[in-house]
Amino acid sequence: MKVSVRVPATTANLGPGFDCLGLALPVYNEITVEETVMPGSGIEINIIEDSETYDVLSIPKDENNIVYKAIELLYNFIGQSVSDIKITIKTNIPVTRGLGSSASVIVGGLIAANELLGKPADDAVLLSIASEVEGHPDNVAPAMFGGFCISSIEDDGSVSYSKIYWPEDWKLTVLIPDYELDTGIARSVLPENVPFFDAAYNIRKCAMLIDAVYRRDSELMKKCLKDKLHQPYREELIKGFKELTQLTENKEDILGCVISGAGPTILIISQNKGFEKIENEVNQIFNDLNVNVDIRTYTIENKGSLVL
Repeated sequence: MKVSVRVPATTANLGPGFDCLGLALPVYNEITVEETVMPGSGIEINIIEDSETYDVLSIPKDENNIVYKAIELLYNFIGQSVSDIKITIKTNIPVTRGLGSSASVIVGGLIAANELLGKPADDAVLLSIASEVEGHPDNVAPAMFGGFCISSIEDDGSVSYSKIYWPEDWKLTVLIPDYELDTGIARSVLPENVPFFDAAYNIRKCAMLIDAVYRRDSELMKKCLKDKLHQPYREELIKGFKELTQLTENKEDILGCVISGAGPTILIISQNKGFEKIENEVNQIFNDLNVNVDIRTYTIENKGSLVL
């Protein structure tokens, strides 16, 4: 028996919502988990690389693979040991680009394994395990449930989340550069402590951002995407981010420019074909920096993970 699950890409943080805000995008990984026929055959992990996907050679194919680690935690939760299994990952989401590739395969592996086991774990358990493996729930929640999600890891390890309708006419343009940025490196530049003023600033902006989405208030949204907790520290690692921030500020129909997750992908939120009006200028910025960039504009993915 085998189960396949399709899981969307995600973009997290959205500026001030560090480690708690995320959006699902209509790009997908497909994860298949199956019980192997021959007992004692152990673990088999196969990665099928899509032609547009970036280098996946560094992904482990043994017990160190994050999909296997997540599945092992699920088996432990129900008091079992992992049986001989085969995991197949069909990748369409670019890796190490800040688009939730790791969250997608963790979520897909957990949902598939849970189906194989007869669904002993509910969504709350799967969300908690996935967040434990990923380290935070901002990508995991929208990968599971789709849409725009607010999420939080509670003191007992459980994860709370809320899904809010995202305005259909707010488009998401991702600028995916031709270089990688390891999440560990992106995390390493963040300070252990931040000024009280900066923390209060982000609380204000994040609260206003959620209200702007809820009320579909584009003018308010333009004021909400600023951040003091992570982007000022990461912008030196993200080629073109400073220039794009300056370019998009006060541009008609551009709501904002933020780092997608830990980067290096950059996200521009717009409406009424706003990005089309500045696309040539965006391309010129990256040409001047000698960076090749893949530009894709999406609407939000509202459905989340799907058992195929």
